[in-house]
Amino acid sequence: MSELRNPEDSLPGLTIGISGPSRKRVAQRLIALALRLKGAHTYYIRPGARVDVSLLDGLVLSGGTHVHPELYEQEPQVSARYDRARDATDQRLLKQAEAIGIPVLGICRGAQFINIFHGGSLCQNVTPLRVNTRHRPLLLPMQTVRLVATSRLGQLMGAPVIGANRIHSQTIKNLGKNLKVTAVDNDLFVQAIESTRGQWLMGLQWHPEYLLYHSGHRRIFGQFLEAALSFKLARLEFLPSRA
Repeated sequence: MSELRNPEDSLPGLTIGISGPSRKRVAQRLIALALRLKGAHTYYIRPGARVDVSLLDGLVLSGGTHVHPELYEQEPQVSARYDRARDATDQRLLKQAEAIGIPVLGICRGAQFINIFHGGSLCQNVTPLRVNTRHRPLLLPMQTVRLVATSRLGQLMGAPVIGANRIHSQTIKNLGKNLKVTAVDNDLFVQAIESTRGQWLMGLQWHPEYLLYHSGHRRIFGQFLEAALSFKLARLEFLPSRA
């Protein structure tokens, strides 16, 4: 991870919001670490917080509890913990972020939430549906993920197949509007999505924050911050001059 501390690679002056549960956990701390090592400032957003997204340069929707199925017009089919306050907060944040056009990175639950926000749905339990893969939690990058070469993610990772971890038990079912699938696993479950519009918006089903020792997964955070910097500079160009 030493290369992340290279001053020449830093992107100072960026403020990135990280939406997460009331109690900050390891995943959220690692996301903040990945961003801060690149020179960005992070602002943690808890459920119920009122945040002016226009003051941020980028937004991360991190992992956590399941999104309540009510948001995609289903009843709960599994025993799971839900956080209605966080659902409401993420909905407000994403609505503002997309209206402004700031870069958004969704991780696990965050990717699922992006899909739901765009009118998609989830499979609430993938375990009995797996054929080519065993359903078990994997913190190490032992899950095979196949990338769309022409996608932003495919070009970023520089390989058609990568290894990723797997902690989720839900996955994207019906794809939301203005989104495209950019990665699948060996059972063809969606592993990554991107916007089909101009906004830098990426959702990953896996957790790259647990794989910071891997250069490819570090590049995901790096490109997200580069997009945030480009967005910030573009906004500054439209500010009225004081001269």
